[in-house]
Amino acid sequence: MVDTFEISVNKVAESRLSKVDFDGIKFGRDYSDHMFMADFYDGKWHDSRIVPFAPLTLSPANVSLHYGQSVFEGMKAYKNANGEVLLFRPLVNSRRINISAKRMCLAEIPEEIFMGGILELLALDKDWVPDREGTSLYIRPLLFAMDEYIGIKPSDTFRFMIITCPAGAYYSRPVKVMIETHYTRAVEGGTGFAKAAGNYGSSLYPTKLAQEKGYDQIIWTDAKSHEYVEESGTMNVLFIIDDILVTTPTGDTILKGVTRDSVLTLAKDHDLKVEERKLSVVELIDAAKSGRLQEAFGVGTAASIASISNIGFQETDYKLPVEMLWAKRFTTWLDEIKTGKVEDKYGWIMKV
Repeated sequence: MVDTFEISVNKVAESRLSKVDFDGIKFGRDYSDHMFMADFYDGKWHDSRIVPFAPLTLSPANVSLHYGQSVFEGMKAYKNANGEVLLFRPLVNSRRINISAKRMCLAEIPEEIFMGGILELLALDKDWVPDREGTSLYIRPLLFAMDEYIGIKPSDTFRFMIITCPAGAYYSRPVKVMIETHYTRAVEGGTGFAKAAGNYGSSLYPTKLAQEKGYDQIIWTDAKSHEYVEESGTMNVLFIIDDILVTTPTGDTILKGVTRDSVLTLAKDHDLKVEERKLSVVELIDAAKSGRLQEAFGVGTAASIASISNIGFQETDYKLPVEMLWAKRFTTWLDEIKTGKVEDKYGWIMKV
């Protein structure tokens, strides 16, 4: 599936790095100098290249614009004390984008192109990786259809790209969430397990309604009955109930998050009991009422770990304890591994 794999490089004439305020980074606003691109046609990947970050030229009949044949990934790079660039579990993202690609009838991306593009891009734009506490370089690989045909059929041509941007904290404070019991993020047999663009587009309206009520995000519930907890916004969600870490199993409707898997591994290694099981809204609210719900937090690449301070359900708000001990511990442990401050005994780190 790969034409001869070589990456051509066209560097920018002048870097925009000096124009970025690294002390006040806003997520997804300032993009690095270069981007990686490769095209799929005639059954193979061709023309792997790094070019200056710039707008794309697309046909108005591009099938991804009409039918959402598009998927993406999210990952981050960090700097250690020696100024070396470190990637966190990139091979998991390489495998996961192909799970999404298969579901959305897109060409799968060979690991040599996915990883080769990222490593070459980061080597060129390594100065864009911030070194301040709590910062990183967000990496967004994306794959989309390129056929110029508005008939409904899977595309035969595709484009794979990687763009990057400096990132600070996604949430600057603990978040308020609302349990959603009308709108649905994903259904069994659908695309909830994939990072398909349409999953996120369809979530915008119910999230907007929740934000108008004073909440930051939604806790999604199952599509059939709205009785069971699934995800929180764009994150997996975990709860500490009676000193047990409880989270819903991944499956058809829930993305298998890299941060989620990492937190569960750390929890087990630090003797915190873990239960991956269905959690009903009734059980969750009862735990909140009785004080047995000790913590709640969302986990994902962009936000890392976002502590939840308040859960709204049926016009009532349930405040959580302010200590958030486990959320803080997981944040510290993950940050120490990601930035090379402690030994990586899990094999999660790849040095660029």
